[in-house]
Amino acid sequence: MKRIIGAPAEAANAQVKWLEVGEESAGQRLDNYLIRQLKGVPKTHVYRIIRSGEVRVNKGRAGADTRVAEGDVVRLPPVRVSEPKARPAPARHFPVLFEDEHLIAIDKPAGVAVHGGSGVSFGVIEQLRQARPTAKLLELVHRLDRETSGLLLVAKKRSALTKLQDQFRERETGKTYLALVVGKYPANKKVIDLPLHKYLQADGERRVKVVAKDDPDGMRAITLVKVARKFEAFTLLEVTIKTGRTHQIRVHLAAAGHPIAGDDKYGDFDLNKQLAKEGLKRMFLHAWRLQFTHPASGERVELTAPPPPELEKFLANVP
Repeated sequence: MKRIIGAPAEAANAQVKWLEVGEESAGQRLDNYLIRQLKGVPKTHVYRIIRSGEVRVNKGRAGADTRVAEGDVVRLPPVRVSEPKARPAPARHFPVLFEDEHLIAIDKPAGVAVHGGSGVSFGVIEQLRQARPTAKLLELVHRLDRETSGLLLVAKKRSALTKLQDQFRERETGKTYLALVVGKYPANKKVIDLPLHKYLQADGERRVKVVAKDDPDGMRAITLVKVARKFEAFTLLEVTIKTGRTHQIRVHLAAAGHPIAGDDKYGDFDLNKQLAKEGLKRMFLHAWRLQFTHPASGERVELTAPPPPELEKFLANVP
């Protein structure tokens, strides 16, 4: 972003601004571009100034779905921006599994949200931006549950972001997880095809449940399961998801009668307490392998993230 005509910081909220769209924002919808630029301004107000025609792109009116291009000049009317109350996220570096000028693949630890929101002040992406202040753009390509560790892609260019997100949307990526489940999982049960429905509990916490195939609120979800290793009371699975529903693996495996060890939402709570005493203080779900087409070269890429030490250590002691 390059400001062509600015204003003193203390008066910036009360003057018209002209912004030049940078390469990192090229291809973005106008509404998303403005929401990013006008931090602290309610989304309803952003849409209001677009509809009123106060926002101009290259001196002409534009709609919320207009795609901005590099070099476009965007006029912003006087807008009051509330000062952020939350403290900025601390800078944090994460283990890098792959990086080039288009994207970064990091190994996310368990217990860290991928982004702020829903009671979380900040997550991986906010900490990564603080750690790389000169980066023009850092955006999450996809998401992982807070309790899940493993491979996470971050785009460094808008073009890479859109191409990679298209691959995830069109199911052209391969996402395989390692999950330790309770009991002896049957090797012949290779596909779980059960619709899922998101809902809120009385306390406002999000949950997901399996619903009937004819449920109008159900979203189709397909999980492929391969037995990797058998133990006396557990089974280590390689789980590949063909759809990316919220909590899909956790809910599907629990519905199959084999909840993930350590899962505090859908698991065996009494067993989890015992497992915590034995060293498993988190859910045993790890984003292990990711396959995708590189957004620039077109080559097929396969990345793997080895299980973190706490999971390896626990597994070594399972009879």
